Amino acid sequence: MTNRREAEAVAPKATSFIGQDEVPGAGEPLAFVHPGDGLVYAELPLAGPAEVDAAVAAARDAFPAWRALNPAARRDLLHRLAGVLREHSGELAGLVSLEMGMPVRASVAGVTQAAEWFAHYAGWADKITGGTVPVAPGAVHDYTVPGPRGVVAAIIPWNGPVIALALKVAPALAAGNCVVLKPSELAPFSSVRLAALLASAGLPEGVLSVVGSGPDVGERLVGHPGVDMISFTGGDRAGRVVGRAAADRHVPTVLELGGKSASLVFPDVDPARAGKLGLVLGAVQNSGQGCFLPTRLLVHRDIYPAVLDAVVAAAGEVRIGDPFDQGTAMGPVVSEAAAERILGVVSAAASRGDGRLVAGGARVDRPGSYLTPAVFADVDPASPLAQEEVFGPVLALTPFQDEDHAVALANGTRYGLAGYVWTADLATAHRVADRLDAGYVSVNGMAGLPPGAPFGGWKASGRGTEGGLDGLREYLHTKNVHVQLRAPGGARP
Repeated sequence: MTNRREAEAVAPKATSFIGQDEVPGAGEPLAFVHPGDGLVYAELPLAGPAEVDAAVAAARDAFPAWRALNPAARRDLLHRLAGVLREHSGELAGLVSLEMGMPVRASVAGVTQAAEWFAHYAGWADKITGGTVPVAPGAVHDYTVPGPRGVVAAIIPWNGPVIALALKVAPALAAGNCVVLKPSELAPFSSVRLAALLASAGLPEGVLSVVGSGPDVGERLVGHPGVDMISFTGGDRAGRVVGRAAADRHVPTVLELGGKSASLVFPDVDPARAGKLGLVLGAVQNSGQGCFLPTRLLVHRDIYPAVLDAVVAAAGEVRIGDPFDQGTAMGPVVSEAAAERILGVVSAAASRGDGRLVAGGARVDRPGSYLTPAVFADVDPASPLAQEEVFGPVLALTPFQDEDHAVALANGTRYGLAGYVWTADLATAHRVADRLDAGYVSVNGMAGLPPGAPFGGWKASGRGTEGGLDGLREYLHTKNVHVQLRAPGGARP
């Protein structure tokens, strides 16, 4: 997609996809606004309780045949689905940029990565095996059988809807589950279009349905008696609601929640490069709207002034603009409400003295919800700015004295999603990575969620794993079968 109008032209005409069709909601129409220009591009009702019930019923009907499908056939189909994502990457990326304002270059990269997740888990579909247990050879045959859980409720956020979908749907389908997906009410269209494309490529009816709506429908979905597992990505508050609903029915969950991840910059790296990358990764990428972005920059005192200067210089050079412009580095935040909230965070932090606002934190003079990246220096590590997730283009810099101090600062929040280490010393890299309370650590770069690598948070950042073999196992449960080979008295049965 080269522009907004082309993306708007292919946008689905409904916010749900159930069975083999787009399904309109029954409520009042909601205005969908492109954050790149502030203009309405669609007015459609969201899904309601009836759509949730229909989607779960379709999944339950489809599950027996889908779980019984020859694993090689499931493998081949998932490979075909990966090809469909690649073939339609421009179209899906355009919808993502239309919905939430991500620069189209990044949107294309996200869809391409989503295709890799489908291809990776296609390779696992025919390799799900059990094992034997050495209980009493010759007298007992004891073995395990892994199997799909059933109907998975998958709830994804708006800040990268296609890759977020792939993280959940690809392993769930490979394991033999059916999925009811609830995308955010801010960004349902890329998910609906993707589901329609997969159905046209041969995915059986009911195996994947989409119900685009808000938190009320999400609550109905996670509490639905026809749902056997919940996989949720979102904020801590909503995660608590999901966790309680799951606990009420003893339903297993994967919860990928918030983060306040830190980059630790040691004095043996180039401060100019560290400062520029710190700004780009922590505040410019996706306009800072990412749970595992390094929004805290912890820098050794010896190079802190030089890194700070580089961060401020980089903030002044960011190309902010139209998401559909190939040269845009940073697009708008997702909505006008998000822009106002983030500006409120910046204003409150400055008023409290959480740190010194040394760059950005203001509106861009153009239509749409554009903000300049805000940079705070000398941030108090105990302040709200250092402790709470902003989910916007706000970077907090704090100096540290030595390695112990750096690790203490990095671990000093309730979150534990990601950590970043910048050093030229291999021993420092391994030592610090081992000490960070985070489920995902990158050294001298940012890992791009490779599908073979496990990803998941610690502490308030959630539980469970996405990616790799561990991510596949989340969607399986194990049955033990114990067979007596000898009857009582020693005779063979």
